[in-house]
Amino acid sequence: MTTAGAGAGARVEPVSEATAGPSLDREVFRRLARLVHRESGIRLTEAKRSLIVSRLSRRLRALGLSDFAEYCALVEAEAGAEERGRMISALTTNVTRFFREEHHFRQLCDEILPPLIAHARAGGRVRLWSAGCSTGEEPYSLAITLVERFPDAAAHDVRILASDIDPCVIETARRGRYPASSAAALPAELRRRYLMPCKDAPDQVELERTLRALISFRELNLLSRWPFRGRFDVIMCRNVVIYFDAPTQEMLWPRFAEALAPGGHLFIGHSERLTSSAASLFRNTGVTAYRRAGPEAPESRCAGVGQGDTPKPARPSPGDVPPSRSGRTTQWA
Repeated sequence: MTTAGAGAGARVEPVSEATAGPSLDREVFRRLARLVHRESGIRLTEAKRSLIVSRLSRRLRALGLSDFAEYCALVEAEAGAEERGRMISALTTNVTRFFREEHHFRQLCDEILPPLIAHARAGGRVRLWSAGCSTGEEPYSLAITLVERFPDAAAHDVRILASDIDPCVIETARRGRYPASSAAALPAELRRRYLMPCKDAPDQVELERTLRALISFRELNLLSRWPFRGRFDVIMCRNVVIYFDAPTQEMLWPRFAEALAPGGHLFIGHSERLTSSAASLFRNTGVTAYRRAGPEAPESRCAGVGQGDTPKPARPSPGDVPPSRSGRTTQWA
């Protein structure tokens, strides 16, 4: 996304009243805001009322509804699960690009990957997670950084998970196709190696197939249980948590710590800060870069986790297997 599963850079932005559709009274707005918060963690203040009017008026027209009270009743109902997903998608704006906040990728390349690569070459397991991956530029940037240092990564037990609450952006990310202009800022050599012109769309490029094979894209709400059998060596969750309220942030930081392997690394957005209660869980290693506090893994393996290792249960456990929003149960390792 987007925000709750949000994303590498997803955010909710105000929209001018000039684009307003049907009126939205205060009580219905509050009901919708409570529902959006419950479903995604996104906080919508009164100042965002114009956003709801603008974005959701399209959904009213698509459904043939005359006012927001009808729409609210639909998404509050048990049968409205599918439309609740569309509502969250409509209310999020995805702002991301390749190698955004480049200093994180330099630190990953220079300091973090070398011991992880040594661990993988010795037969170990390495996992990276782009939490809130939006349209995919962040996980593909992770994959490029990894392959530049470790060309035969695909031949080892090395994988990247990319997740977002919004199924629409996950589908875009999975396709791995982008306007050529969005990759123009990449160095020419990286474009040559990893981006290919699309034969059926000359103004688009697509990521090289072996690069895409390193990444698993999954729809995931950060507020739900996380279906992970093992811990992660690196987690990127940037420009996502800032859009949550304080209690939600307080809940998420310990979950990220629990999902990290000993010595694992967490990258957050440039405007985000760990809450005071989470300070003891991490130690700072750079600009908005942190490492899980406590006993660290041996240098030869950094934060790797063995294939059979399973996280110790927490509240909630990263190893729990939740039903997806569609009702299906999935698991990723």
